[in-house]
Amino acid sequence: MPSHNGRGFMYLLHPTPELWTHVVPHRTQILYVADISYIITYIDLKPGSVVLESGTGSGSFSHSLARTIAPNGHLYTFEFHEERAKAVKKEFEEHGLSDLITVECRDVCKDGFGITNIVHAVFLDLPAPWEAISAAKEAFKQNRIGKICCFSPCIEQVQRTCASLNENGFVEIKMYECLIREHDVKTIPVYTVADAVNKIKVQQDKKRKRKDQNEQDDDNSSKSKQDPPNLYVTKTPNETKGHTSYLTFATFLPVLDDE
Repeated sequence: MPSHNGRGFMYLLHPTPELWTHVVPHRTQILYVADISYIITYIDLKPGSVVLESGTGSGSFSHSLARTIAPNGHLYTFEFHEERAKAVKKEFEEHGLSDLITVECRDVCKDGFGITNIVHAVFLDLPAPWEAISAAKEAFKQNRIGKICCFSPCIEQVQRTCASLNENGFVEIKMYECLIREHDVKTIPVYTVADAVNKIKVQQDKKRKRKDQNEQDDDNSSKSKQDPPNLYVTKTPNETKGHTSYLTFATFLPVLDDE
């Protein structure tokens, strides 16, 4: 879009959850694309899924969830802090997500979620997720398999969460960590054994020849030689980007009737 005076322009980008993650007001620490994409894939979300989220925070992950489950899914998200809950609810309304997201200010560790037998997946971003596992179990749709993910920065949190998941009958308990590692790509010449032997001979000859004669020989040899083929190689940096959190996943098994 050009400017008023025609001296400049700007690009108008279609709003996406990824762009919102870059500009979201940070009321809390947020999830980024690497963790977001892995979680959504692992807990098998799709259009029509019903999801429970606790620890709404700044709403970064909520926007990605809403896009994934649209147009006929629903997200129930809970936030303990009243002011944060009001702020994120207003943002959801401004972004046209009110029909997809229900926001509630609630201490789920003490009061539970207040919903039962309705959700397909649960995401917990809490200081003590193990205190909400039993309530999350009740929220799952009881006649089908469900998935849960707990987002925890510390390994001690993971240990207690895994113990609670096991006590509540969850299976396939696994923990992952998403780390981004960049690869620097470059090309290097590929020399044959004959090239290597010839290079050694040239170096030995240089020691026995005068400098001007050596330079002349180099010029003549470079004209007759062809450049060796190139090979693409990658190199990783010695240090990678820091730890964000541990992702603990588990599976909820459907409740079978005694009959």
